Amino acid sequence: MQKKTVRDIEVQGTRVLVRVDFNVPMQDGQITDDRRIRESLPTIQYLLERGATVILMSHFGRPKGQRDPRYSLRPVAERLSALLGRPVQFFEDCIGESVEAGVASLPANAVALLENVRFYPQEEANDPEFARALARLGEVYVNDAFGSAHRAHASTEGVAHYLPAVAGLLMEKELRYLGQALANPERPFVAILGGAKVHDKIGVIQNLLPKVDKLLIGGGMAFTFLKAQGYEIGKSLLDAESLAFAAQMLQQAGEKIALPTDVVVAPALEAGAPTRAVPVSQIPPDQMGLDIGAETAQAFGEMVRGARTVVWNGPLGAFETPPFEQGTRAVLHALAESGAVSILGGGDTAAAAEQLGFADRMTHISTGGGASLEFLEGKPLPGVAALLDA
Repeated sequence: MQKKTVRDIEVQGTRVLVRVDFNVPMQDGQITDDRRIRESLPTIQYLLERGATVILMSHFGRPKGQRDPRYSLRPVAERLSALLGRPVQFFEDCIGESVEAGVASLPANAVALLENVRFYPQEEANDPEFARALARLGEVYVNDAFGSAHRAHASTEGVAHYLPAVAGLLMEKELRYLGQALANPERPFVAILGGAKVHDKIGVIQNLLPKVDKLLIGGGMAFTFLKAQGYEIGKSLLDAESLAFAAQMLQQAGEKIALPTDVVVAPALEAGAPTRAVPVSQIPPDQMGLDIGAETAQAFGEMVRGARTVVWNGPLGAFETPPFEQGTRAVLHALAESGAVSILGGGDTAAAAEQLGFADRMTHISTGGGASLEFLEGKPLPGVAALLDA
């Protein structure tokens, strides 16, 4: 993944079109977590310090190719302005003559944010004309949106065909940490996989198993592996179509895969539901497993403490609903104390680290859930592939 970055180009006096990932969680028009905006600041500031005019573009939500005020990026422009400590010009559209005229009249060294690119169906269709219309707004293209790099859309891949295209500093950081973990990790190298379905992680398991020293499996997906071992799993989540795959992996990997030995069960996934910890051989038929048990958390914690590199994708229990966050918390705590290079996938894994107070103790938390998953599968990311080679 040796790609040119903003460090390799001269930007003084140029208009730089930057694809960022400002798809932030919002409630009633208020941003509830601005981490993705904050992660974009190093690239924006780097460009401003070197005399560029910065034009930012992003998607937000799923407006389905329609103009929808609920998905306007205006609140993001306001938050970004506060974080930068300088005005951010907001454009009501992302293409067209009025936007082109507005961008052309920006003072040197200004920052502007375009309206949601997904207000146009041509964005997700990677329409060449739409990509060309976006490209007319800049002289150089910088992709800093790792979270969208697995999508071949007009603003992530198409624009790169019409402008000199390089990676931003966040993109560079994501590729460095994830790439290093896969290509040349410090050992022992431990991977932790959780989340609901085995099916979603088949490619990741196949790509990681030959590379890791240990693969710890928790979350809902652990029950498919336990079922493949012949255990009864009660009402726990079962990914029936992946049973044969789970059995094959267990046979192939032997001691490399670590599964829970005890789990926390409850009659239903509800806050305050009566819970108890049971060995995996004694899951009652009317109960569902919703977290790893204390014995498993301790065993997983010890494996993590002995590691030098840890890659983690997917929580180990239903962490959003107390008390089923305890297994994830215990292993995060062990990881924070381990001294290992800790790389967390985005999405739920990032949310768990944030919610449980460990985010600032991890080496790197990816801003991309789907993108980090596809990277760990070994798939090329279109938004990265389109950039200039170093």
